Amino acid sequence: MAKGSPNLSWCKARLGSDMNWWVSEISDPIHWDTDGLGIIDPKQFQYIIDLIEPLYDYGFLNEYLDKAFYAFVIEKVDPDKSIQLKRTQESILECEDQFFALPDVIDEEKGPYADFLDHISKLRIKMLNASLDMVQNLTVDELEENIREEQNKDFMEGRNTHYFSEITAILEYIPEGFELDNEEVEEAADEEAPLLNELSDIDEDLEDDIEADDTMKWEEEEEENTEEDFEETTSPPDE
Repeated sequence: MAKGSPNLSWCKARLGSDMNWWVSEISDPIHWDTDGLGIIDPKQFQYIIDLIEPLYDYGFLNEYLDKAFYAFVIEKVDPDKSIQLKRTQESILECEDQFFALPDVIDEEKGPYADFLDHISKLRIKMLNASLDMVQNLTVDELEENIREEQNKDFMEGRNTHYFSEITAILEYIPEGFELDNEEVEEAADEEAPLLNELSDIDEDLEDDIEADDTMKWEEEEEENTEEDFEETTSPPDE
């Protein structure tokens, strides 16, 4: 489990217009800059796990995944549609609750998250070279160059690259003109459908919690109006 930030105990996140969650406040602002700091939601994390699954045949190690992220569980949903998250000390591989995953990016170049990206990049290239009939093997440099180009496009258009997009760009990378047989991946996804559905419920729960206050206020106002109308219509006639 990631332990490099003892002062990291909570954070607050908001849902952006890109439908990704972004950290707006954090308990350790000295080591964490919230500008462009994304956090991965439960459904996104499960999708990442599904993409990682084929890499186990090529040497994927869980320790890279475990050390790369801090797990947070929902503590409160605020009226402004933001959520307050509390860090859990459980390993992300053992956490039974739905959790948000914050990459350990205190050291962006040599930290656990950087090691995780390097690990999956090497294994993705290893898998592609074993699966595709190519004249010349692919290299990690080619993958990284492709990802940098996409990130530069985001930057030029004034967008921050979310960590979910960064990770999936690696795990879904394939050179132009080629494709992989996805039958095994699709079967695995179908087997995990109940879990995916369960994780997707969090979005609906958040929406229900957020809308609950407004709904209750509307119902209260309607009751008040009904009472007023009743009093007016049932008042005794003037004699």
